[in-house]
Amino acid sequence: MKNKIKGSVWVIRDTDGNPINDIDTDMIFHNKHLAITELSEMAKYAFGNLDNWKDFPQKVQNGDILIVGENFGAGSSRQQAVDCFIALGIQTIVGESFGAIYFRNTVNAGLPIFIAPKIADSDIKTGDEIEINLDSGKIFDITQNIELPSAKPLTDVQRQIMSAGELLKLAQKMR
Repeated sequence: MKNKIKGSVWVIRDTDGNPINDIDTDMIFHNKHLAITELSEMAKYAFGNLDNWKDFPQKVQNGDILIVGENFGAGSSRQQAVDCFIALGIQTIVGESFGAIYFRNTVNAGLPIFIAPKIADSDIKTGDEIEINLDSGKIFDITQNIELPSAKPLTDVQRQIMSAGELLKLAQKMR
C-alpha cells in the first residue's frame, strides 16, 4: 500500500473565505435524492444543498482532495453523503473534525479520512497541490512550499479497510 496521497485540493469555505463548519449530511447529499442507489448517479448531487457549492460536481476532478472545517458530516447516518464523494473520485477528506457516524462510514467505505486540527484555518487554497504522508500525518502544500497542520496518521484498521477496498470486503477476506 502506498504511503503518500497527492492531489489538488478544494477548501470548503464561504464567500468571505471562512471555513464552513457544521456541514451536515443533508447539505452534502439532500434527502430528496435518497432513493438513488446507483453510485455513479450520486455524484451529481454532492453539496447540492450547500450554498455556493452546488456546482461542485461539475468542477471537481478525479483524484481531488477535500479540506473541510469542524464537525463535517454531522447529522444522520446517510451513506450517500460519503458515497457521492467516492462517485466523484475524491481521493481523501481532511478536516478539523467530523461527525462520529460520518467518520466511521467513511472509514468503512475505504475512503481515507484525516483529522487535522486547524487545517481549514491554514494558508491552504483551493487548487493547491498537497501531499499527505500516511505514516506520519504530515501535510505539505507543494504549491506554496509550506508545511500545513499535521493530521492524525491512519490507524492499522483504516489501512486494512482501505487496502481491501471497504469493510465488507475486508470481512470476506478474513473468513
